[in-house]
Amino acid sequence: MNKVILILLLSLFFKPSIIVSQEKKTEEFELLKNELLNISDNLDNGTFIKKAITFFSKREWDSTLIYAQKQITMQKSERLNNLSHFIRGYSFDQKKILKEAEIEYTLISEDFYFHNLTNVLLGVLILEQGKYSKAVEYFERVIELPNSEFKFIEKNTIKHNLGLCYLHLKKFDKAENFLIASTKFFEEQKDTIELVGNYGDLATLYYEQYKDDLAIPYFKKAYNLAKTTNDFYSRFVTTKNMAVVEENRKDYQKALNFKKEAAQWKDSLNNQNRIYEVAKKEKEFAVAAKQKEVDLLQVENKLKETERKIFLYSAIGLLLFLGIGAYFFREKVKTNKIIAAQKETLDELNTTKDKLFSIVSHDLRSSVNALKSSNKILLDNLASKNLEALENLLHKNSTIVNGAYGLLDNLLNWALMQTEQQYFSIEKQRLFIITEHVAYNYKPLLLEKELNFENTVSKKEFVQADQESLKIVLRNLIDNAIKFSQPNGFIKIYSSNTIEGFTNLIVEDSGLGMSDATRLKLLDDSVLLNKKEHEDIIGTGLGIQLVKSMIKKNNGKFDIESELGKGTKMIVSLPKTVLDG
Repeated sequence: MNKVILILLLSLFFKPSIIVSQEKKTEEFELLKNELLNISDNLDNGTFIKKAITFFSKREWDSTLIYAQKQITMQKSERLNNLSHFIRGYSFDQKKILKEAEIEYTLISEDFYFHNLTNVLLGVLILEQGKYSKAVEYFERVIELPNSEFKFIEKNTIKHNLGLCYLHLKKFDKAENFLIASTKFFEEQKDTIELVGNYGDLATLYYEQYKDDLAIPYFKKAYNLAKTTNDFYSRFVTTKNMAVVEENRKDYQKALNFKKEAAQWKDSLNNQNRIYEVAKKEKEFAVAAKQKEVDLLQVENKLKETERKIFLYSAIGLLLFLGIGAYFFREKVKTNKIIAAQKETLDELNTTKDKLFSIVSHDLRSSVNALKSSNKILLDNLASKNLEALENLLHKNSTIVNGAYGLLDNLLNWALMQTEQQYFSIEKQRLFIITEHVAYNYKPLLLEKELNFENTVSKKEFVQADQESLKIVLRNLIDNAIKFSQPNGFIKIYSSNTIEGFTNLIVEDSGLGMSDATRLKLLDDSVLLNKKEHEDIIGTGLGIQLVKSMIKKNNGKFDIESELGKGTKMIVSLPKTVLDG
């Protein structure tokens, strides 16, 4: 009966593990960590698995599990999924959630880089659950591999674990071979902790076969060696086993002394376990506090995102002004983290947006006020039936409305471009037909201002462009030419070929012209004019910015030639094409 008690004690106290000594455990984890970090260096920034590996290297198992699961949910590639399952299995193993660890490991495919290591880890998990035959299957898959394959695991530790499996399966010959082989290795390495376990396992092997003369020396070796360590668990187990051995040998005094000593080590072990438990609770509390902080930040981010959306939808109702605002703030809405470079870009966009809002709002207000005043005068003249004055006022009102409409039309097209909602199709276009069609709509304004108009664009010129956006470009250029021309002046539209592969479409007027400083500002992609060179003419620069954007989208070029008081040439260069046949 006593011998049975001893064997049960040994089965209870000596548990298999891959790495027993803390130094070896730390060393082999560092090897695995560095290998994973090397893999991470070749992964894209911002991926969940890259974050998971970062937390893995810090032994933050809960965060590792969360981000590895996010990577699996994405189902990006089998390689990344294998890597995610591996570090999740390892993390569950460290948290002693063995069933979940086993599930994760079994989901890894055979071509995975760490597949051999996975078999070893699975074998240990199965062994710890008492499934010895199944554990042998996993260990046997790797035991014959060359030593070069054992980068993260000591091969002799696997031999030790196989010995334990065969010991539990009562296959004593196989158990003895593996246990003796691993014991010799650890004796050469002078690995004290491993030797305590190996000596105890060999003692159990012989004692179970009633070979007391072989078993007892190993019990003593395990006991004496354990006394040289600071491992309370090893001291308690070896001392308890010696008490049982001496009791079986009828030396009750020695058995009593060993029991007292074992009780002391058990108390020390319990104290140590309590310390570990307190440390574990403190860590869990810290993790919970960190998670609470993360949750709070997520709530704050969601509130900020909601506020931005409310601002966006409110502004859309104000004459589509937030068509522009949506463009400038789009990147801000998409991300919760604003780095310094993004903030600088956003500030610049906000400045341009505010300037545009200010200018457009001022010009619209001026137009509305002018229309309001004109209508009041119109009503007074209507009462007096002054038909000549009525006609002049109606022409004036028409001009004001046309200007305001043009401004809003440009604003709408600008907003559609910035939000990428505008349909765009580049095809072969006959340049003369498009210019003639657009110019036809301006004949009443040309007659009203007594301007001579001439369209000499070559009828053989074909360009690659989107028809609707090209019409918008022409409307803005002709509208500006009329706006800045004096009565009895001229406007010409013609084509030339001065750049290889491009056709130049030129809108020339004999109007007020502009200074070189103004010309350069108009060519600047980010500038909106806030100071008018001609105070009696409404101009925001939005039309020219729209023209430049649409020309660029048509793969074209834009230039201006002008001199103050001597007219202006607006030059649009578009990719040319040759008519088939």
